[in-house]
Amino acid sequence: MHFIITRLHKDALCSQTTALKGATPAAKMEVKTSLLDNMIGVGDMVLLEPLSEDSFIENLRNRFHHNEIYTYIGSVVISMNPYRSLPIYTPDKVEEYRNRNFYELRPHIYALADEAYRSLRDQDKDQCILITGESGAGKTEASKLVMSYVAAVCGKGQEVNKVKEQLLQSNPVLEAFGNAKTVRNDNSSRFGKYMDIEFDFKGDPLGGVISNYLLEKSRVVKQPRGERNFHIFYQLLSGASDDTLKKLKLDRDFSKYNYLSLDSAAVNGLDDAANFRTVKNAMQIVGFMEDEVQSVLELVAAVLKLGNIEFKPESRCNGTDESRIKDKNDFKEMCELLGVEQSVLERAFSYRTVEAKLEKVSTTLNVAQAYYARDALAKNLYSRLFSWLVTRINESIKAQTKGRHKVMGVLDIYGFEIFEENSFEQFIINYCNEKLQQIFIELTLREEQEEYVREGIEWTNIDYFNNAIICDLIENNQSGILAMLDEECLRPGTVTDETFLDKLNTICAEHQHFESRLCKNSKYITDHSLPHTCFRIQHYAGKVLYRAEGFVDKNNDLLYRDLSQAMYKANHSLIKQLFPEGNPAKVNLKRPPTAGFQFKASVGTLMRNLQTKNPNYIRCIKPNDKKASHIFTDSLVCHQVRYLGLIENVRVRRAGYAFRQAYEPCLERYKMLCKRTWPHWRGPAREGVEVLMADLKVPGEEFSYGRSKIFIRNPRSLFFLEERRRQCLQNLATLIQKIYRGWKCRTHFLLLKKSQIVVSAWYRRYAQQKKYKKIKSATTVVQSYTRGWQARKLLRELKYQKRCKEAVTTIAAFWHGTQVRREYRKFFRANAGKKIYDFTIQRIMQKYFLGLKSTLPSMSPIDKSWPARPYRFLDGVHTELRTVFHHCRCKKYRSQFTEERKAIYEEKLEASEIFKDKKALYPSSVSQPFRGDYLEIRKNPKYQKLNSAVEEKVLMADVVNKINRANGKGTARIFLLTKNSVVLADQKTGQVKTSVPLPDLTSVSVSTQSDGFFALKLKEGSASAIKGDFLLSSEHLIEIITKLHRTGGTSADSEQLNIDISDEFLVQFKHDKVCVKFIQGSPKNGSSASCKRKNNRLLEVSVPTTV
Repeated sequence: MHFIITRLHKDALCSQTTALKGATPAAKMEVKTSLLDNMIGVGDMVLLEPLSEDSFIENLRNRFHHNEIYTYIGSVVISMNPYRSLPIYTPDKVEEYRNRNFYELRPHIYALADEAYRSLRDQDKDQCILITGESGAGKTEASKLVMSYVAAVCGKGQEVNKVKEQLLQSNPVLEAFGNAKTVRNDNSSRFGKYMDIEFDFKGDPLGGVISNYLLEKSRVVKQPRGERNFHIFYQLLSGASDDTLKKLKLDRDFSKYNYLSLDSAAVNGLDDAANFRTVKNAMQIVGFMEDEVQSVLELVAAVLKLGNIEFKPESRCNGTDESRIKDKNDFKEMCELLGVEQSVLERAFSYRTVEAKLEKVSTTLNVAQAYYARDALAKNLYSRLFSWLVTRINESIKAQTKGRHKVMGVLDIYGFEIFEENSFEQFIINYCNEKLQQIFIELTLREEQEEYVREGIEWTNIDYFNNAIICDLIENNQSGILAMLDEECLRPGTVTDETFLDKLNTICAEHQHFESRLCKNSKYITDHSLPHTCFRIQHYAGKVLYRAEGFVDKNNDLLYRDLSQAMYKANHSLIKQLFPEGNPAKVNLKRPPTAGFQFKASVGTLMRNLQTKNPNYIRCIKPNDKKASHIFTDSLVCHQVRYLGLIENVRVRRAGYAFRQAYEPCLERYKMLCKRTWPHWRGPAREGVEVLMADLKVPGEEFSYGRSKIFIRNPRSLFFLEERRRQCLQNLATLIQKIYRGWKCRTHFLLLKKSQIVVSAWYRRYAQQKKYKKIKSATTVVQSYTRGWQARKLLRELKYQKRCKEAVTTIAAFWHGTQVRREYRKFFRANAGKKIYDFTIQRIMQKYFLGLKSTLPSMSPIDKSWPARPYRFLDGVHTELRTVFHHCRCKKYRSQFTEERKAIYEEKLEASEIFKDKKALYPSSVSQPFRGDYLEIRKNPKYQKLNSAVEEKVLMADVVNKINRANGKGTARIFLLTKNSVVLADQKTGQVKTSVPLPDLTSVSVSTQSDGFFALKLKEGSASAIKGDFLLSSEHLIEIITKLHRTGGTSADSEQLNIDISDEFLVQFKHDKVCVKFIQGSPKNGSSASCKRKNNRLLEVSVPTTV
């Protein structure tokens, strides 16, 4: 039963919450999200009912087609590769899953990463994240997502960000050297990677350690059809500059290198040139030096050159064949890249030396053996370079602080592989997956048992398939397949794959998970699906047929000692580190450990490491082989589900209790199912859950009470609760709708009732108003007729009285007129002329003033226009009116001045009174505003010392030149004027040189010309007059003297300062008086005045002639 809760129910519950907000605070209810809400299919496979392979695949397909690529099996995450970008990895998503319960939101890889990180940070539990799946399932991307999430949620800071960046940038480097394009995946990891990320007590990353497992080095010399070599070869040829390729003796054409397959050289969606730049940048961030990067690229180029070396047979005199190099051009370039002598390496490709105690035997290599030696050298050179890269990255990213750190491990390794032809590589990969499955079952059961014990639930043994018997078949030290393979490789005499298979048939014949046609078990003799050269192992994920051909050679993984010694003799800095066994001083006659032995030891170390950590699992599944989105291939997914053991995982998880939940969220979710717990339970949460389960009459064997959680045995019981909750939500939604509709209808009725009353009142008012107006109109008509009759009657009486009065008045007027005319005739002739003249003048003046009103000039004080006078006798009045009007508009203009502007104009006015028509420099200063403080002495930090020395307000601050009487040259000084003194200070240091009180100044002398020289004359006998007067030069002479004059005049204890304007005046220098004379001429310094000493008594100032 696939249970889906629709959005309507949740919205209805939210609506009820809104409706209850107006009641009481106790009635408020918080709505929390859950894994079960808005579920597409089943989010946790533990809840799948019924559990079968078909229902499992159907649930995955349903969720995949709805873009739900993550599904849980308890705490295990199943990840489907969508083969496209989905908007579920944004920073908002990171914040959404940050510090949230694992089952609180939809299934996501961020939920697992957050659970692991919080357990590590808060509970001090070391974590490991195991990512498995076949090539193309998205393991590498999953590991990147985990690391990026941890990097996003952990602490910030410059050092922390640097560590995070180095950890993240190690991925592009390892992908370039360890990933390749395969038929299943364009960026397939061809090695296993385990990274331990170390954290401090706060949860901030300190560094990491990377371990690599089983690099597929056979890909260096041969790739299957449709696949490529490792990315770095194509990136180097596509992205390196022409100069770099020239130094490496390479060409961009892929077809010139035998080790590069041409049918898949270009891959859609892969930009090798851009990726090469990314790799170089990542190597710099991780900490690679420039010479190290160059050394790595030289070795990559040497591998390419090594593949182009070809051999030809050459017969010797004793009848044996010897190999020789055909074309030595590529061979020469390769030797130059590696720093190896050609003769030494050429001999290593032609001869093989075998040492046994004190005896050395040298044998020639035929062409086939030479090609084997070439390919072995290429594979070893590349695999050792890859191991060196991992070691070098570990040196850069390792934690700098010592002591115990919290650790989170991320394992990205091959999944179980079943191909048409399976060889040694698939055998040890599947062995590793058997070990991972074993530890997965053990840790899962242990985690279940620990939780049961922690919660006080009785633990019952769970029946499950234990694959320890398969692991023992492979790794047993006496009778294991790897042990027998090593024994065959070390056995003297002729050793072949057939002898190895015979040994397996002899020792493993009775093993129930081993099958071979040549073994003693007769039931496989007629099995034609089992060739004679193969054997079959029944793994936990299914039966796998292994071809014994190549097992012995691949396990030996021999590199001739001659080649190792030739590599050690190289001058290349990196080659000596990669081939330490070639050192003649440390010759070891023991055979090197086999590949199977090394891998078994690495897997053992990995398993012991994982046993110490809390595991977290991500199972990656590939939905189709076409690398296309929206395509779900049932058979392919079913195959992966089988070999990943996912259904077995579900059964183990469900063997005890399928679902468990803390009491608080359980009661919060299902409290509406019981009247005693709805809407709020006032007691402990566990008691509320007990009341709830008792009221619902759930059978007691279906659940158990733990210390902090309730455990539900069967998913059907959970679905029963969810179904009851869904029905209850429907009832609540119906109740809310009923209450809302009733409220809406009542509100509408009351609104209609109120509206009817208003309409009735307005209508009655209107009717009464209309009736009143009608009565009023009739009354008015009657009144008007009555008043009209009365008015007409009164009018007739008044007209009669008026006619009588007019008649009397007319008669009286005529009589009075006659009397007045008689008297007027006597005086008219004597006074008529004067009255006419006064009347005429009055009319002229009236016309003049009215005309002047319309022709007045503007209110600007500088407007000198005035209307012309119309008559000469108005000359005086016209002039006086012009003066009055000008004074009026000047007063109005002055009233707009601020105090500051008024002071400036007063200074300008005073400067005009002093210098106008007296000093040639004055006209040029009229348009320049007086600023006073030209140095901004209060704001400029340069004059902080001078500012502190002068405590009074500075009225004038400027740079002047103090004239030296000895040579007439000027020295720059800072001139400061305050209310009480004049201060001269050094321009560079700001040190006060002289301070002269204003009362000690008697006069100031300047010339009449356009120069800036002026002399400050001091009062004889004053303390300031000891060194004599001051002869100064300034560009703001007018402003300085004006301010001096104003300040000296306003000072209470000083007399008015005299201004002497003359082209020749005397200046007192100490005990001598010197005449300063100004002449017009052409000074040496161009347009400015210059001073020159003529003799001891004369200084001559040359002023340029003004045009």
